[in-house]
Amino acid sequence: MLKHIHTLISCLFAVLLLILIVPSANAQGRRRVVAGKAFEVQVTPYKTTMLANGKDEVSIKVMVIDGVGSQMTDAANPVRFSLQGDAHFVSIKDENKTDAGAQIADTVAHAQFRNGLLWVTLIAGKTTGHIKLTAKVDSLWPGSTEIHTVQPGRPHPVTTAKYTPKKVTDKILGADISFLPELENRGMKFSDNGAPGDAIQIMKAHGFNYIRLRIFNAPANPKGYSPNKGFCDLEHTKAMAKRIKAAGMKFLLDFHYSDYWADPQQQNKPAAWVGENFTDLKKSLHDYTVNVMQQLKDQGTTPDMVQVGNEINHGMVWSEGAIGNLDSLAQLIYAGVSGVKEVSPSTTIMLHIALGGQNAEARFFLDQMKARNVPFDVIGLSYYPKWHGTLDDLKNNMADLAKRYPQQVMVAEYSQLKREVNDIAFTVPNGKAVGTFIWEPLSTWEGIFDRDGKANQYMKSYDEIAKKYVTGNQ
Repeated sequence: MLKHIHTLISCLFAVLLLILIVPSANAQGRRRVVAGKAFEVQVTPYKTTMLANGKDEVSIKVMVIDGVGSQMTDAANPVRFSLQGDAHFVSIKDENKTDAGAQIADTVAHAQFRNGLLWVTLIAGKTTGHIKLTAKVDSLWPGSTEIHTVQPGRPHPVTTAKYTPKKVTDKILGADISFLPELENRGMKFSDNGAPGDAIQIMKAHGFNYIRLRIFNAPANPKGYSPNKGFCDLEHTKAMAKRIKAAGMKFLLDFHYSDYWADPQQQNKPAAWVGENFTDLKKSLHDYTVNVMQQLKDQGTTPDMVQVGNEINHGMVWSEGAIGNLDSLAQLIYAGVSGVKEVSPSTTIMLHIALGGQNAEARFFLDQMKARNVPFDVIGLSYYPKWHGTLDDLKNNMADLAKRYPQQVMVAEYSQLKREVNDIAFTVPNGKAVGTFIWEPLSTWEGIFDRDGKANQYMKSYDEIAKKYVTGNQ
């Protein structure tokens, strides 16, 4: 999850990385981000999809954090809250969930942090659309979150066929390294203990056994992911797929179904599909999926697993596939699933949602897909603490999903807390553990290579993780 929108609540991690390590601008001018100094208001919602029924409530954790994301437990700043959209404040409480003595109106509120933490409760109105909560503190970077409000309606199944989820027998220690061709194009070289080598081979030597690649429809478009250059298009993906398979590793393909980043804050359809009616849109998505899969199969690099969409808890291929249009979303997902299975019936299907610690919303999404009989095999979660809660939130959510649904559960994106996240993901109960994919560890956040391409201590930590959960069990 780094990617994806031009606001702080996005997961554009390459941009976020710059925010965290270089001087940043705010209303007071430019200042350097450092540990131990208050920097930002962090807003973590425990649902980002709500029912527009006038009753549904959401708890939102609001903290003051320093430049490396640690809570400032001594913070006592006054904070101003504002709401846009059909919702109103219910309460603002301190870390012990007791009244914080806030001044509250329907859409604005004033409070004071106690120990750097407040809990805000909102209630949705009856209008579908978006709610935006913003929290501002003088001299600090503001925090915000966007919540979608929906009315699900009666579900219409996409198929009457019964589907039994495939069981993934591998234990996956994976990584999304889609940036690799771009890094190499810039001249970056990789090494391990002084010996130069291919990044993929170095990762394999430290226990990684699966690589994830994202693919965009037409990224070379002027408004695409990689204008003129086309990184992460089909041809670049085919070349990377050959390298993955030559290394003896397995391959997860992540369809964004967009020319640009797709995530919970933006899921814009490819330019080539704009203006199509819904029947043609489904056909375009299906045919595109078939074409990509067939070209990969023809060169002997059929994906072992496929994500039909990226972080799709707010839908995909907007507006037709937005979360407020659940029947249409289910049909678009099914068009993608059908395209994958048409070429490779054995390929595992993942539905990827960005809700590592948001159990109620994860259940809402999965229940809606289940009600519409969408066939898939694996539940994939993103987990970034800033947006998805604590490690306990992740652990409890994965355990609950493993008990509720027949599918296996894995962490499809993470970066920090490497050992802790893997300990949770590989010990999911009921035999439902699959593993993890770290997001872009070559170049962002806590990278497993230094900036000069040398494998570092983070890389070495995967030797232990692999031995504990992957190679040691073979």
